[in-house]
Amino acid sequence: MTMTQVDKDTERGRAVLFALPLGIYALSRLVQLAFLWWMSPDDKVRDRLLAWDAGHFVRVAQEGYPTGYTFDNDGHLVGNGLAFFPAYPMLVRLVHYVTRLEYGTAAITVSWLAGGAAAVLLCALLARLYSERVALIFTVLFCVQPMSLALSMGYSEALFTALVAGMLLCAHRGDWLAASLLGLGAALTRPTGAAAAVALAVAAGIHLYRQRRQPEGEPRDVWRPIAAALIALAGVPAYLLWVGLRVGDLGAWFDIQTAGWGTTFDYGTSSLRFLHDALLAGDGWIQVSIAWMLIGVVALAVVALRGGVWPPLAVYGVIVLVLVLGQAGYYHSKPRLLVPALLILVPPAVALARARTRTIMTVLAFCGAFGLWYGSYLVTVWHYAI
Repeated sequence: MTMTQVDKDTERGRAVLFALPLGIYALSRLVQLAFLWWMSPDDKVRDRLLAWDAGHFVRVAQEGYPTGYTFDNDGHLVGNGLAFFPAYPMLVRLVHYVTRLEYGTAAITVSWLAGGAAAVLLCALLARLYSERVALIFTVLFCVQPMSLALSMGYSEALFTALVAGMLLCAHRGDWLAASLLGLGAALTRPTGAAAAVALAVAAGIHLYRQRRQPEGEPRDVWRPIAAALIALAGVPAYLLWVGLRVGDLGAWFDIQTAGWGTTFDYGTSSLRFLHDALLAGDGWIQVSIAWMLIGVVALAVVALRGGVWPPLAVYGVIVLVLVLGQAGYYHSKPRLLVPALLILVPPAVALARARTRTIMTVLAFCGAFGLWYGSYLVTVWHYAI
């Protein structure tokens, strides 16, 4: 085989790993929209995509951040836009100014585009770590998981996942400058960006360890991975400090989170209490289904760790699980918060890759039908925020 043919095959493989995940993502979004249109009692699909926290993101993009605490008519502290990290609303504002789209439409546009980027980058990452077959299955599972609807909403999950996937991919390739910028972006998108930053630090540590084992005299790349990790690690503390200085109280972000969403880290006490109550006397099938989902993600994480996942991906996934399951808050939001966890999708993707093609298609079709319907149900029929 000539070098020219090798190059052609390589380019063809790259094109496949770009076009297929993008097509998978686009198809999942169209089916999701069809479910939403079918299930929305008032046919206001756009309003569903901009419900709940999306309103805070749009308001921050349009008006900027509040200058301090917000109180209700009785003088009680309530949540406000300072609870939301800046990268997503800033990008929404940029898209609004460039395209002149209305802010809500700009928010949906950012999420849709970022979700497509996340699908492509995740497929590329899993292809490097495993195989193209595993990568494509993983991409399908990511796009159709319960509450993948968040990827279509005015929420920051899609952007965050794209940044994390890009960071991990660049770190695996040894492109530390790009990894540092993407890691910082992730850290300024969601508080779980701290997990991404720690994962980048682990990747840098692995790189430095391998550098030490190189023969004497060979060039070593030491400072770039260290700088990348430090830049990413600075993101979350920088925003929390900025909020504290803006309000005049260094603990302001945590106070706002607790007042608005009941979000406090209680080491999993609330999650365990929820599982106990849901499984013994569940108040409806949604509560019970979420309880089983939480049990399932823990089981999948254990299987993934026993299977030897790439350490930065493993560390990132475990920290995300700890942060989501270890905090109090609305139990019906947890499936959405776990959309970017990634680690929990590795075991089913690897297992399915060993099956026959017909089996794979059947399982993925079932997962897609259930996952896309489930998310649509929670934003159309379910009466509580996600």
